[in-house]
This record gives sequence, C-alpha cells and structure tokens, in this order.
Amino acid sequence: MSEAVRVLLDESRIPRNWYNIVADLPAPPPPPLHPDTLQPVGPDDLASLFPMELIAQEAGSERFVAIPQSVRDVYRLWRPTPLIRARRLERDLGTPAKIYYKYEGGSPSGSHKPNTAVPQAYYNAREGIRRLTTETGAGQWGSALAFACAQYGIECEIWMVRASYDQKPHRRSLMRMYGATVHASPSPVTAAGSRILADHPDSPGSLGIAISEAVEVAGADPEVRYALGSVLNHVLLHQTVIGEEALEQMAAFGEVPDLIVGCAGGGSNFAGLTFPFLREKLAGRMNPVIRAIEPEACPSLTRGTYAYDFGDAAGLTPLLKMHTLGHDFVPDPIHAGGLRYHGMSPLLSHVYELGLFEAAARGQTECFEAGLRFARTEGIIPAPEPAHALAEVVAEALRCKETGEPKVLLTALCGHGHFDMNAYDRYLSGEMEDLSLPQEQIDTALAGLPTL
Repeated sequence: MSEAVRVLLDESRIPRNWYNIVADLPAPPPPPLHPDTLQPVGPDDLASLFPMELIAQEAGSERFVAIPQSVRDVYRLWRPTPLIRARRLERDLGTPAKIYYKYEGGSPSGSHKPNTAVPQAYYNAREGIRRLTTETGAGQWGSALAFACAQYGIECEIWMVRASYDQKPHRRSLMRMYGATVHASPSPVTAAGSRILADHPDSPGSLGIAISEAVEVAGADPEVRYALGSVLNHVLLHQTVIGEEALEQMAAFGEVPDLIVGCAGGGSNFAGLTFPFLREKLAGRMNPVIRAIEPEACPSLTRGTYAYDFGDAAGLTPLLKMHTLGHDFVPDPIHAGGLRYHGMSPLLSHVYELGLFEAAARGQTECFEAGLRFARTEGIIPAPEPAHALAEVVAEALRCKETGEPKVLLTALCGHGHFDMNAYDRYLSGEMEDLSLPQEQIDTALAGLPTL
C-alpha cells in the first residue's frame, strides 16, 4: 500500500462525463408536480427558469452525460482536486482507522460549488441569457455563481440569507468582486421579500425565502433565468466529478472505503462524493456504509417528513417529493448557513427511502470542535458545513480506537472556512451554543404542507 499523503491526478484525468445515478436505481424517483394541476411538470413548465439543456439533464435517465469542453477548460483552473490522507489527525486521535478527505477548497470561490456553477453559466450563455438570479445561504454558492457568470459574460443577481449576510460580510464582498449584485434576504425589492418583512421585519431569512425572491425576478423577465446551487437533479449530476476523481484516487492509494461521510443540507456535496461509489456498491464491486450528516437545527432527513412540498417559502416552485420540515420552516441562524434548507434533494430523499444510505444529525459546537481539531492537525480551516462530516469522522475514528478496527474512512472537505472566522471566534470565546429544535416548531411548519 502506498505511503503517500496525497494523490494528485493530471488535468487530463478531469472526468469527461457526469454520472446520473437514476440509471442504476431499482426504482425511478417520483416526478415534480405542477402545483395547480398536480400533474408531472414538463419542459414548458420550467422553460422560464432554466435553459433546455439543464431541463433535459433534470429529467434524464442516461447513465453518463458528456461534459462540454468549454466547461472542462474552466474546471482546469482547480480540477482535479487532491485526495489527502489525514495522517496527523489519525495520530492525534490515536486511531487505527485511516482517514481520507477529498479537498474541494482550492477552487476559485473556495468550495465545491463551481462544479455546477460553471456548467449552469455555460448553458445559459449558450442560449443568450443576459442575467442569472439565485439565492445563497453561507455565500459559497453565490460566490461560485458570480465567478462562473464572470467567465461567460453574464450578469449575476444574488439574494443572500440575512443571517449569513450579516455574519459573513467578506463572502458578499467576494461576490461583488466577481461583479454580482447582492441583496440581503428577505429584501424589499421583491413582493415575496416585502411580505415577509411586513410581518417579520427582523427575520433572519432562510434559503426558502431567498429562493422565492430569486425565482420571482427570473420568472418576470424573458432575458433572465434562475440558477440553483443544490437540491435539483442536474446540480447533483454536475457534482459527481468529485466522486469520480475520488474513486480513481482511492484506487491509487490501494484502498476501498468502509465508511463514506458527507454533510448534507440540500445534498449536492454529499451526492457528488457518494453517487459514483454508490454505483460501485450497487454493482457489487464494493460495500461501503454511506452516511449523511445534517445539523440538529435543520434535520430534514432525520426528523422531517417524506412528502410533496414547495422548494421555496412563497410556493413559486413545482411540488417536490422530498424529506422536508415544511416550506414555512425558518431555521435558527446557525453558522453552517449552507445547511439551513427546509428540504433535502428529492433524488437524495428517494435514495434514502430506498435504504441506500444512513443519516444522522449533530450539534454545531461538536462540529466546530472537530473543525478546530482538523485545523490544528491538518492545517486547513474547514467551513462549518463540512465540519459536520468531520465530527462524524472523528467519532467513528474514536470508535475504531476502542474496537481496534482499521477502517478506511472517506469524507469530502467541500470548502475552506476562511470567510467563517467570526463563527470560529464565537466558538473559541465560548459564546457558541447548540440550538434545540422543539418538535412543536417542526409540527407547526409541517401543518402547512400542500394538500394533494
């Protein structure tokens, strides 16, 4: 077995295809429904929001989708990304487990999000779209789309969840550096935002609210389209470059993972790492346990309901069959802003219902503790989102210390935390606390689910 610390692939090894797991599932996922007719949505229903190529990818079932050469050329700025063995963390934990992480923080915006932002900007530019609108939680998606739009000469308008807008001023500065216009959400510039502010002028916002604002503006202008950074099938499809590279890199290490862990908010990072491995598991070529970790303050998989719900707070989107806390649910302003979404990807929710992966929730203080431990051993400050996965990896490694099992653990470090230092300061000063989520709050939000 190799004693290397990292495996770096040549840029010629950038994947040439995205992988669509729908082709290999034992049952197809439920379709999105039109909220008025309750019939499956067709291409015409989505044409005001997305270019036709993305609509085709959203509904497609082909196993592999070719990556355009223009997209691969932009990918070359940071891909392939390294797979690294966390030897110093292993020594610090005193564990016989081997810990590997796929590091996506070297992209221009510092996370995995450009993997889908670039193709989305490319397909929109090819159709002559002038401007893209979007929402962003922690700001990673917003900065990624702003970067991608700059590559293809498209304007970018972003609604950033108010809690993150206030907590992470440098993230919104990065979006502006790339040329984007950034609003705090809820904002007075849309009808959806104005309604929220009228009732809750101090609202911390949510991804659901920000989506409503971005969709409202895109739907009103034929030269504007909407881009989404997680949740939808085509987004998860684009992110599979992570897992495809990781498969090759794990083979170079001479390893097969026993456990694969990823953080999950909307689901793109988790799916991007795990879907190619799940393909191999379904084919009988390996048998890893796959586990999604979400925040206790927004636990859609572990405490939500599997039901049709709107993807946004105002009910402007199609109905999606997903694990949801209710589109009216507004999570507490935890620091992992990218995990503050009321629902889980419909495709991931379907895969979860098929029993193909596990899910667990963790509080933010233990996640920041794991992030701090990782920074002091491996030298990389993780964003709060992947720190959730790191907390689970640390816990599993300590279990291996007790049992003596030399398990191989793999996770995706989907972004760095350089714009999250205010949050780490709160943790280091002892001001951070875990926010409990009463069941009554979930029940109240779920009462507003659409009646089919």
